[in-house]
Amino acid sequence: MATSIGSVHNSSDLVKDYVCGACESKNFQEIADHFCATCMKFFCGKCIHQHDQLYANHSKYGREETNKWPLTKQIEDLLLKCDVHKNKKLKMFCQDHSQLCCTDCAFLNHRQCTDVALISDTVKNMSVDMQQLSNNLQTILDELSKFKSARESSIQSVEVSWSEKLQEIRYLRKKLNAALDELEKTTLKELDEIRTTLQTSLKKDVDDCTRLNYELKQLSEAIDALCDKSKKEIEFIASRKCLDKIQESEAYLKENPLKLQRSLIFQANIDIEQYLSQQASLGRLEYSMQSLKMNPNQVMTVMRKLEYSVRISSDRKQTCRINGICCLPSGQVIVTDYYNNKLKLLDQHYTVSSHCDVSGDLEDICQITSSEVAVTVNKNVQLISVINGQLVSGRKLQLPHAARGIAHHQGAVYVTSGTALYQYTLTGSLVKKIYEDSCGSTTGVFRCAVSPAGDRIYITNYAQDKLITLATDGTLISTFMDPELQLPRGVHVTPSGQILVCGFSSHTVIQVHCEGRKKLATLVSSKDGVREPESVCYNTKTDQIIVGLFSSIIKVMELQ
Repeated sequence: MATSIGSVHNSSDLVKDYVCGACESKNFQEIADHFCATCMKFFCGKCIHQHDQLYANHSKYGREETNKWPLTKQIEDLLLKCDVHKNKKLKMFCQDHSQLCCTDCAFLNHRQCTDVALISDTVKNMSVDMQQLSNNLQTILDELSKFKSARESSIQSVEVSWSEKLQEIRYLRKKLNAALDELEKTTLKELDEIRTTLQTSLKKDVDDCTRLNYELKQLSEAIDALCDKSKKEIEFIASRKCLDKIQESEAYLKENPLKLQRSLIFQANIDIEQYLSQQASLGRLEYSMQSLKMNPNQVMTVMRKLEYSVRISSDRKQTCRINGICCLPSGQVIVTDYYNNKLKLLDQHYTVSSHCDVSGDLEDICQITSSEVAVTVNKNVQLISVINGQLVSGRKLQLPHAARGIAHHQGAVYVTSGTALYQYTLTGSLVKKIYEDSCGSTTGVFRCAVSPAGDRIYITNYAQDKLITLATDGTLISTFMDPELQLPRGVHVTPSGQILVCGFSSHTVIQVHCEGRKKLATLVSSKDGVREPESVCYNTKTDQIIVGLFSSIIKVMELQ
């Protein structure tokens, strides 16, 4: 029986190579290059010469004719052995169950079957298309390989999302701690104020008692000195002073009863403790299943284009200017309206369901958590939460420079000032200045976005028609320019790493290679009704691209 090098646990090893029989008898292995059909043995290139000297007329087949070689023992075992009874060979086929059987299987499981025959008899009247079978196997192998790759990618995705959610949970805990610290600070301030008020009042009482006590003792000593002096006028004066002072002291003691003991009482707000004790966790955790787009350079294809108005009756301007868009995991969308100084919350039908006014010029927006965003306003970063379908203002981070573009990745907040790119923490502490533009324009470092892995930062240079790709340490990776990217404004990176950039004066939204070196596609242009696009965002919930314009309209592109 032919033998081969390899293990049955590796499918490629089953047909990898045959072993030279002559070498194997000498206790070492050499790959066989020839098979002698007369001897029914395999030989390596060296041993075949010795064989030919003795048996020149034998029928031999080289590697170019392996179809005439016999199967290896491993392949025969794989095919002929019963999967249930390992020491038995498959001899029968049950037509009723379309199942291969060994003699044990036939006896134990197929005694009641009406059509059980020997395999040797079954194959007499049938043929097998081995090429088609091979093609079918290859097809399913390819599908399994894709499935495995997808699952391996999902493992990485779970780790990335776990890290992100861990940051969110810790950030929420910090916010709760900060809120409790603020309540404690307010309560302690009130405690100190009450203490000061009481202490001041009590100290005044002590001082008044000391004064009255001193004055009464003086009068008492004076009275004792006047005894037996027979000085009527002084005695009269002393008596009047004593009566007045006694009356003053009695009135004072009546106003301040001795039995009243002053102290502080604290009545805890039990609603806080009860509410927290009723909560099972800091939030609800669940997993989402989204269509996989593994390749960051997979070109997006727009199938259908829709448009929606985001103007509301309370807008003070006749038109809007949507210069920032953020899509939440829930499917809700938040847009910044520069002209009306408003943040607008859109539902899944892109209807404005809530809004909040912001004092200052709204520039950009990014997601912080699944229900919180950050917006840049003048020299501030304002945190906004979505609570019960309403936009609620939170903390404000004050910066020493203008705040134009903003992006967030695992606790790192990236802010552009128009001339430089900075990294901050979520508490507003400056980590470092990453990049500074030397062209002197206030729009040289305009908007920014971060890759899903956090290793690349993309910034638009509005003044010079460029998309700049940086490493997180500020190292320049690439600079991209294209005729269809004029006055670039908004830039967005999808969860799969696809880069979308708005060309304001070229009236385009283009997709760029993940290294920022070339254009992959023009997704929409003026031919699609897009004029002066300001912002762009991918909605993972609906698999749509949303484009904000220099108008009251947003464009929504459904993808293939």
